[in-house]
Amino acid sequence: MIVDQAKYVHGIRQPCGDLSDELAALRECPDEPSFLWIGLKDPDGGEFDLVVDELELHPLAVEDVRKGGQRAKIERYEGSIFVVLKTLRYVDATSDIETGEVMVFLGDRFVVTVRHGDLSPLAGIRHRLEQQPEVLRLGPVAVFHAVIDSVVDNYLRIDGELQADLEAIEAGVFAGDKDIHSERIYLLKREVLEFKRAVGPLRRPLTALASPGSPFGDTEARLLLRDVADHLSRVIDHIESYERLLTDVLHAHLARVGVRQNEDMRKISAWVAIAAMPTMIAGIYGMNFDHMPELRWHYGYAYALLLMVCVCAVLYRAFRRSGWL
Repeated sequence: MIVDQAKYVHGIRQPCGDLSDELAALRECPDEPSFLWIGLKDPDGGEFDLVVDELELHPLAVEDVRKGGQRAKIERYEGSIFVVLKTLRYVDATSDIETGEVMVFLGDRFVVTVRHGDLSPLAGIRHRLEQQPEVLRLGPVAVFHAVIDSVVDNYLRIDGELQADLEAIEAGVFAGDKDIHSERIYLLKREVLEFKRAVGPLRRPLTALASPGSPFGDTEARLLLRDVADHLSRVIDHIESYERLLTDVLHAHLARVGVRQNEDMRKISAWVAIAAMPTMIAGIYGMNFDHMPELRWHYGYAYALLLMVCVCAVLYRAFRRSGWL
């Protein structure tokens, strides 16, 4: 459905009538900083078809909007730019990353924002921009920058939360915390990979838009996008370091688990050896052969018990000195 639509003239919001008529009127005044902003959420066939027909959106981009679930990307068509952004939310309780989607059409005197799901609210961005007419005078690119800047700022927040979780796991592994399990490390690694899939594809096209030769020329908009591109690059660099570090932490954790298992096996083996000696002695004297002098000796029973105790004590002392117990 169409959530909101408006016309902005000199940065001031005005009512918007028929889209094609309004757009034609705006294009007749090329020197006037004005544009249309149409916001849609989970667009249905009828409303979206109306916007597509009135604004003549590119069919390939329209197909991506209809299908949803697209890879993050920035594509340039003749006369317009189409952007797919992944919006993310980090769930502290489970360390999961939930994903939403925002799509932006940026054209001559118009911008269309489309969001899928509830993880990509844009009402706050529109309200904030309407309080800054001087920013809206930059045209549709001001909206494009505000949307992508908000999404990347959220990436920075998630980056910080992932870093905190990673540091906690790393400290727990090397401190021997038994509450740290391989599953927890693996789940965090999976979330980092999902974060990487959402963020990584934007790096090259966003850098191209912020570089000399971009469709925005040497305007202030290009400088603003360059700042966003720098933030995005920092997030991606962090993600790559997290991925490597989590792999190392997982290997370290498995190595410590192996060491603990070896220590446990040594202790078990030592106690089994100690327990085996009394069993062996009792088995020998339990055979009751007539020629065993200890069987007819008055103190034979005490002698056998004392022998078991002495042998066990010697073995226990030997295992303690070797570090097995």
